[in-house]
Amino acid sequence: MANNATRTWDAAEHLKTEEDMAAYLEAALEEGDSALIAAALGDIARAKGMSQVARDTGLGRESLYKALSSTGNPELATIIKVVRALGLRLHATPQ
Repeated sequence: MANNATRTWDAAEHLKTEEDMAAYLEAALEEGDSALIAAALGDIARAKGMSQVARDTGLGRESLYKALSSTGNPELATIIKVVRALGLRLHATPQ
């Protein structure tokens, strides 16, 4: 009998390149949902290594996990620190 065990899909496992990460964040930004944006940043941070991102931002690893979850509500200053630590940039364009 075949084993049909399933595993939760984890976006962080599929974010291999800087381009993947930037495209993923861009898609989240286009949706305009703050929880989705925070979760996308969390996925990217996990793909890069949350401990390294925590060191680069000067923030605690556990607090980053919490802030960058789908239920987190990070401050703008936290988002800016994380985006910089990830080597990404936020940008604005007219609609």
